[in-house]
Amino acid sequence: MSFAADELTRDAFLRGRIWLYQPKLGYRAGIDPVLLAAAAPVRDGQEVLDLGCGAGAAALCLLARVPGARVTGLEIQPEYCELAERNARENGVDFHPVLGDAGDGGRALAGRNFDHVITNPPYYRAGAHTLASDAGRQRALGEQVPLADWIATAAKRLKPRGYLHMIQRPDRVPDMLAGCAGRLGSLELLPLAPRAGRAPELVILRARKDGRAAFRLHAPLVLHQDDMHLGNGKNYSPAILAVQRDAAALPWP
Repeated sequence: MSFAADELTRDAFLRGRIWLYQPKLGYRAGIDPVLLAAAAPVRDGQEVLDLGCGAGAAALCLLARVPGARVTGLEIQPEYCELAERNARENGVDFHPVLGDAGDGGRALAGRNFDHVITNPPYYRAGAHTLASDAGRQRALGEQVPLADWIATAAKRLKPRGYLHMIQRPDRVPDMLAGCAGRLGSLELLPLAPRAGRAPELVILRARKDGRAAFRLHAPLVLHQDDMHLGNGKNYSPAILAVQRDAAALPWP
C-alpha cells in the first residue's frame, strides 16, 4: 500500500541540496544516513548499493556529494521502495530502488556487483527495544534479519576490493566483527561521540572485500563542539556542519 499525501512530509537535507518525502509516523531519517553517506569514499562513475535504502536518504545524500556515482537501493517494504523511487525522480538523480530482501543475498540483484555498499540496518536485536506503533518504523528499528546476514549480502554484492560502510550502535560491534569474519577484512571502526568525554552512541564500520590490513579502532569523532545543546544544530562541530550544510565528506582518520 502506498503512502497517502497527508501521511508524508517533505524535508530538506544538506541545506536544501536534496528534498526527501518521508512518512510522518513511520521511520524518519535523522543524521545517521547523512553521516553514513559522507563516510564512503565514492568516486564519479562508481556503483553503489544502498542496502535497506528506506526512502532513500543515504543514497540522495551520497549523490549530492558525488553526482557522477550510480546508486541502486534494495528495500523490502514496498511502500518505502515506492517512496524512494519518488524521491529519486523529484531530485533528478541516478538512484534506482529495487524491491528485495537483504536477508537472501540480494537475490533481486542477481549477477550485479558494486564498488561500495552502504547500509543502516536495524539497530536493535529482536525483542531488545520497545515496539513501535508504526509497522514501517518497527521494521526499520527492530532486527528481523540477523546482522550477519546483512554483512553476508554486502560481501556477496561487493566487487573485489570494494568497500562496505555500516552505521550501527556500539553494542552491536561484536556482531559486526563476527559477521565480517571470513568475508571482509581491513576492518576499521570510527566511533561517533555526541560530545567530548561522552561515550560514543554510534559507530561506523569500514570493511573491504579481500582486505588484509590490521584492524583499526579510531579515536571518537566528536559531533558537538561544546557541552550544551543549543538547538537548531548550532553546536555541531565545523566538520559535521560541513557534512550537513555543504555535502562534505566525513573526515576519516
